[in-house]
Amino acid sequence: MSSSANAVVNGGISFWFADDGFPAVREPLAGDATADVVIVGGGYTGLWTAYYLKKAAPFLRVTVLEQKFCGYGASGRNGGWLYNGIAGRDRYAKLHGHEAAVRLQRAMNDTVGEVVRVAEDEGIDADVHQGGVLEVARTPAQLARLKDFHAHELSYGEKDRELYDARGTAERIRVADAVGSSWTPHGARLHPVKLVKGLAAVVEALGVVIHEGTPVTEIRPKHAVTPYGTVRAPYVLRCTEGFTASLKGQRRTWLPMNSSMVVTQPLTDEQWETVGWDGRQALGDMAHAYMYAQRTADGRIALGGRGVPYRFGSRTDNDGRTQEATVEALREILVSFFPSLAGVAVEHAWSGVLGVPRDWCATVTLDRATGLGWAGGYVGSGVATTNLAARTLRDLVQLDSGQAGRTALTDLPWVGHKVRKWEPEPFRWLGVQGMYATYRAADRREAASHAAGSSRLARLADRVAGRH
Repeated sequence: MSSSANAVVNGGISFWFADDGFPAVREPLAGDATADVVIVGGGYTGLWTAYYLKKAAPFLRVTVLEQKFCGYGASGRNGGWLYNGIAGRDRYAKLHGHEAAVRLQRAMNDTVGEVVRVAEDEGIDADVHQGGVLEVARTPAQLARLKDFHAHELSYGEKDRELYDARGTAERIRVADAVGSSWTPHGARLHPVKLVKGLAAVVEALGVVIHEGTPVTEIRPKHAVTPYGTVRAPYVLRCTEGFTASLKGQRRTWLPMNSSMVVTQPLTDEQWETVGWDGRQALGDMAHAYMYAQRTADGRIALGGRGVPYRFGSRTDNDGRTQEATVEALREILVSFFPSLAGVAVEHAWSGVLGVPRDWCATVTLDRATGLGWAGGYVGSGVATTNLAARTLRDLVQLDSGQAGRTALTDLPWVGHKVRKWEPEPFRWLGVQGMYATYRAADRREAASHAAGSSRLARLADRVAGRH
């Protein structure tokens, strides 16, 4: 690590909050209350759902209950990738047919523009830059996967995606050893906390009641139970993503997977000249233990990947503190991609959790018999998917309450999807640790062998994970 390693701020929720400032915490619930819709979770899913419900039906009494403050979870800690990826698309194609999955993909493509549109219309300055997403390959095996991935995306109707060779990649960003890349215009970089804080302010101005510092301990039909009182409503929507395991009866519903990030000091103009990246695309790669990065509005590189992927018993951290070994590993990825930045200091490191269902499929559901709804399981693709999920929850509530009929969103194949629970401990801890150790071993083997095919180890890990 650089000589300024000791100056790394570790935890404190995330760099994004350190950069934009912590919000003044809103008042907790003051006692029993009623609403038409109560939303559990003040992240992107919950806030977008509140926004679209109030826009569609201003008379609705909507209450949001948040255990800490809005954006405390993944919404305030993510990589700022607003893009069109959605977890589970291939499985939905198998279950419901290719055309149904194409409709889901088109909805995700449109969602990127929808988020940008609403931010502009509502005056939310979230440092959005629509440069698309560039995913690079750095080994022969990665290049083979990249070409398969590119063709696969085209098969889902993404005709505006572009494939670049080594020279074409270098013209856009100078990643060491890059031999090819795939680019989609359906992506943008943004500042996660500016978006979540802006969205919270907008929904509050629309009349949504937000109670922070109010943990929900149990959700049951028409009831959201907290230590300060119970909110009763015909509809209770669970929008807790990676923190779902803390709710009564939900320990094995979605696994809280850990992801970690670092951010550098601001780069000089000369350093950016060596890197390129003038298009400010969101940057990813084709490794099995993949990375994700962005060029921030203030000229830093924010880069993330899996550190300690899972904590025994589905526990989650409090302030985002990250193991030193993970900080070092992420810094090594940074320097491997951009050797000219070997002397650049890492200024901040943090971690957060994301929700992973047993079959790795994002879902949206409203149980019409109970009024209980939920959305999540985004597996790290939530910055955009939360918006599509929220609009879908809105349509499902309006359909159930008789305010509207079926829509294109209520007919998407992820609606009402059911999946089995994760294994009990210690099996899920052993499984996840083994899975990521195997993925990393596969990456090392591919880099050392320069073989053109993916390592068999990765296929083994995929089977253990339940991805195929």
